[in-house]
Amino acid sequence: MFNSFNSQRKIKTKSSSNSFPAINEDGLTLLKKQQGVVSPLLTVSNLNVASNQQVVVNDLSYQLYKGETLAIVGESGSGKSISSLAILGLLPNSLKVEGNVELLGVGQLPINQPISSAYSSKQPLILEQIRGSKIAMVFQEPMTALNPLHTVGKQIAESLRLIGIPKNQQKTKIIQLLNDVNIKDPETKLNRYPHELSGGQRQRVMIAMALAQNPDVLIADEPTTALDVSLQHEILQLLNRLKQQHDMAMVLISHDLNLVRRYSDNIIVMRQGEVVERGNSEALFNNPQNSYTKLLIEQDFGSALKLMPDKDNEQVAASIIDVNQLSISYAQKKSIFGGVKEWMQAIKNLSFSLDKGASLGIVGESGSGKTTLALALCRLLSNQAKVEGSVIIDGIDINSLSNKNLREFRSNIQMVFQDPFASINPRFNVMQIVEEGLFIRGEGKEKRQQAVFEALKTVNLPKSFAYQYPHELSGGQRQRVALARALIMRPKVILLDEPTSALDSSTQVAVVQLLRDIQQQYQLSYIFISHDLNVVQALCQQIMVIKIGECVEYTSTQALFNTPQHPYSKLLIETSARSKKFS
Repeated sequence: MFNSFNSQRKIKTKSSSNSFPAINEDGLTLLKKQQGVVSPLLTVSNLNVASNQQVVVNDLSYQLYKGETLAIVGESGSGKSISSLAILGLLPNSLKVEGNVELLGVGQLPINQPISSAYSSKQPLILEQIRGSKIAMVFQEPMTALNPLHTVGKQIAESLRLIGIPKNQQKTKIIQLLNDVNIKDPETKLNRYPHELSGGQRQRVMIAMALAQNPDVLIADEPTTALDVSLQHEILQLLNRLKQQHDMAMVLISHDLNLVRRYSDNIIVMRQGEVVERGNSEALFNNPQNSYTKLLIEQDFGSALKLMPDKDNEQVAASIIDVNQLSISYAQKKSIFGGVKEWMQAIKNLSFSLDKGASLGIVGESGSGKTTLALALCRLLSNQAKVEGSVIIDGIDINSLSNKNLREFRSNIQMVFQDPFASINPRFNVMQIVEEGLFIRGEGKEKRQQAVFEALKTVNLPKSFAYQYPHELSGGQRQRVALARALIMRPKVILLDEPTSALDSSTQVAVVQLLRDIQQQYQLSYIFISHDLNVVQALCQQIMVIKIGECVEYTSTQALFNTPQHPYSKLLIETSARSKKFS
């Protein structure tokens, strides 16, 4: 155990020579230096979480001080999120929680009480009163954490009401919070619903809600998952600045060990519920002791497949997708009679093609239109969207297909969505989720079952997962289930919307290698949407850079990384290279 886990300790400062801005010491840190010792803000002792079948978290202990950031890092399913939910008493009764959690000024928290009995005891209000005001949490999947029936403004206002902000001051405060988390044109977002925002925008709304009550401890569960590489550091710098301004402490949960290095004071590395290594951030990176920690630090995604010429004519294979002058608009303002008064253009005159067996990477900031483009290619946009231009897939204009013909054609093009928990039926188990396409096609039960087991094996999940439900899986495991559901249909094209965003470093490498192997074996074509340029470089032969719905650069991957032409492309490449160098 390292020094910060002692109840009293001497404070050590840390310096950094990397290219990111230095973290300024706040006033409390200076006070710590002068006094030499302080009391911890949050103390977690011997935390254990178990189900009937297995131990989920085993003997986790740490102490957190004001002004500090503790990063908890590990692979999907390692117990990172579960341990933080246990602190707030948010775990279901099916999980048994043991251990002690103490919060400065509050005392011991009743985390061992089942949810049902907590409301009938004399202590139910303790956890209710600290949630949001003392300990706030930014959840990993904002689409499931936000209320789909309420607007962004209404949901943030709910947090403000709890701390007594008058109604006539709430709008100003909400706009200020949205500005703090770098949401552009915040006034236009107040009346939007969560499904009308991009994944990154939803995540930033969650951060704004968490900060609304000025908590003492902020638990950030994968706060940068859906953000592009440039915004990842902006958000973490923002959280660090707000932590200092409000004299908070932060628990930063992430699968990306290299990303949290710059923004954490201490790191705990977890695997399968166990702490495998812990220590000061710089010391841990300079001299990692555990082989798993070393694996998380070192990433080698490999190289994209080389396109092979067609055997018959020695030419590159014909294109599988041709998009010409595609424009997509959404209704922004409607008249009293339901007509559209004003359209918001999300995609502007995009044209590109994708060769058979090739991969096209689509990169750009959150809200640039990447996912909208993917939905248009699958013809999954709502009826309120106005689509112009042509989308030709395997020689067929999908916009001209009838509903019946489209249903039959859809097995040729499958999509892995950004948020797997929102895109799979929570009432189905994994077997039912993955086999659904084959069931609709009319395949027999035995054949479906065997195909599901093969698909799960392909995405590195055991057979036993076939009978589990989505809520029993981690975020990364759900994402692999979504990939298996797409692969089981043996499509010609797969659209992957941030398929590695929720995975730890080692699993990201494995999934990228898996996607390459599948592509080579079945001659699949991929459209790969991602904010991680290193992953795109390892999988895609061509890249299209989108900014505010427009293509600013469309070229080969090698050309983009060697000589980017557009200023925005240069910014993305420079930020990616800087992050990779730092790691």
